Amino acid sequence: MKVTKFWLGEEPVAEEAFSSISPYVLNLIEEGVALNTTGSVYRPSSDAEIEISGSPTEKAILSWAVHGSKMDMQKVLKSCSILYVEAFNSQKKRSGVLMKRKAENNTIQAHWKGAAEMILAMCTSYYNASGLVIDMDDNAKMRFEQIIQGMAASSLRCIAFAHKEIPAVEQVDEQEHKALLKEDGLTLLGLVGLKDPCRPGVKKAVGDCQYAGVNVKMITGDNVFTAKSIATECGILKPDQDMFSGAVVEGVQFRNYTPEERMLKVDKICVMARSSPFDKLLMVQCLKQKGHVVAVTGDGTNDAPALKEADIGLSMGIQGTEVAKESSDIVIMDDNFASVATVLMWGRCVYNNIQKFIQFQLTVNVAALVINFVAAVSAGEVPLTAVQLLWVNLIMDTLGALALATEKPTKELMEKKPVGRTEPLITNIMWRNLLPQALYQIAILLTLQFRGKSIFGVDDKVKDTLIFNTFVLCQVFNEFNARKLEKKNVFKGIHTNKLFLGIIAVTILLQVVMVEFLKKFADTERLDWGQWGACIGIAAVSWPIGWLSNLYLFQRSPFSAI
Repeated sequence: MKVTKFWLGEEPVAEEAFSSISPYVLNLIEEGVALNTTGSVYRPSSDAEIEISGSPTEKAILSWAVHGSKMDMQKVLKSCSILYVEAFNSQKKRSGVLMKRKAENNTIQAHWKGAAEMILAMCTSYYNASGLVIDMDDNAKMRFEQIIQGMAASSLRCIAFAHKEIPAVEQVDEQEHKALLKEDGLTLLGLVGLKDPCRPGVKKAVGDCQYAGVNVKMITGDNVFTAKSIATECGILKPDQDMFSGAVVEGVQFRNYTPEERMLKVDKICVMARSSPFDKLLMVQCLKQKGHVVAVTGDGTNDAPALKEADIGLSMGIQGTEVAKESSDIVIMDDNFASVATVLMWGRCVYNNIQKFIQFQLTVNVAALVINFVAAVSAGEVPLTAVQLLWVNLIMDTLGALALATEKPTKELMEKKPVGRTEPLITNIMWRNLLPQALYQIAILLTLQFRGKSIFGVDDKVKDTLIFNTFVLCQVFNEFNARKLEKKNVFKGIHTNKLFLGIIAVTILLQVVMVEFLKKFADTERLDWGQWGACIGIAAVSWPIGWLSNLYLFQRSPFSAI
């Protein structure tokens, strides 16, 4: 953030033209900057660089005064005594300080700084560059309002400085000092316009969020013209949208709506200017009442209620206060809105991977349950022993979960509509994918159970091993189908996930060891090459079944709420 415009009276003043300003007015401006601030200026040594600390706004104003007017902040602080400080108020949008110069005993100086239009309303006169005090009539006030609007339309944050001289009286306590810091009859010292440039990539990040179906709203303390200009620059607001379309409102306007009006208009609002923390909280509550999933970004202590109320609170890791971080769910370490788009993509990836694993596990469990149940009822014995079922669950729950959980996020995830808060985890698409696979496995394994001996000409022990081996290999092949919930080509991008391929290879290797070398433990018999080929061939049919399933389109809504 940087000061790019400075108006003294009705004339703009360039940074290099500070020498043309009356020394008295320049001294007042330096007092207003140095005393009415939460920032600080520090120079470790005479030849070292000046270090400026504080909020971005305070740092920009202090830097402007130090480099423009050559302000010596330590000298100003030593020459004055601060009597009372009115801290910045997020509702009044201004801060004030009451001070006395040590060289003078007969007067007290009051300095105000804050939102330009609010400070302007408190002024009855203004200084020009020569130091003359000129009365501010309605026409002059209108010209200043036009100056403020002009700066705001250029995406500048407009801050005003004002001053008032008060005759000294005998003060007793802080309450009397506070009473002297009156908010009227001020003399306008000047207007500064601060450029708060958008970070590179913010417009693209906003576009990515909107493309993903996320409605981005901007809630700011800036005036409506600055807010509209910045929102248009970021892509939050379209050029043809304004206050008349309901896309831009001020906090007081939103606050004064009836509950019914707020619920009706909240979806259309893209920008809320001159807002208070209460307005931000009110908007979050309205959006949640309408069923939206709400994420809120914030960095200040005042943002804590909205961060807490939101479904997802995102605080800033650099500029954010500890209170904001404690109230949020996610801390953005680089304070960059582009990270919000990254959070969105990774969140969808995790959700998608959970659905893949659930679909995969349901297929395994449905098939195993039906096979053992039918075999037990009809023949009085089960083809899959307890150890074999334990083995299936072990490799499918651990290695299978790991394989599907390692899928990286893709741009395709941003094309999907957001998942609503009431949408179930198991969708029609998942049922479409898992039911044909489960039915195929049940049919083929029951066929092996009742006709396997005659088909392969083997005894019961080998038949049961064939059932066990085919069942496991079906899950291995079906794991490829589970990679893509809605795509026909399940092999797309598989070369980029080396971990998935490695886990599949390890699973097959462990299965070979289980069948061929752990006969007593697993209650299996060795299979010859032809039997292994038959098991692989039967399991490989899972791929064309998955492809055919994807030809039939389901709606996303579920058969039933699960």
